[in-house]
Amino acid sequence: MQFAVDRASVNGRPGLRVRGELDIATVPRLAEGVAAELAARPRSLVIDLTDTVFMDSAGARELARAAKQSAAAGVALQVVCPRENKPVRLVIDLLELHRLVPVVEVAGLTGGEVGS
Repeated sequence: MQFAVDRASVNGRPGLRVRGELDIATVPRLAEGVAAELAARPRSLVIDLTDTVFMDSAGARELARAAKQSAAAGVALQVVCPRENKPVRLVIDLLELHRLVPVVEVAGLTGGEVGS
């Protein structure tokens, strides 16, 4: 699966859908997407990892960084990762990322790709 970060919306809330492997090589694209969304000063932001097939420690660090940046900007950040996505959910659970950002099971995202 080719990596992509897609702009999306959840009931009018901005979001980013991450597809493929979120690792040291692809994390900069997620960081760019988060920065672009936060620059628009939304009240909330969703990062959807439903279609993310792998996440390493660099991906986890980027989620933590996004949580801190969002909090500093006064933006409510939420991560979507269903329990069925075992490879990614395992990392989230082992590192207790839910302590930094709410992790939910589902969200309906629609939209277009960020970057190339």
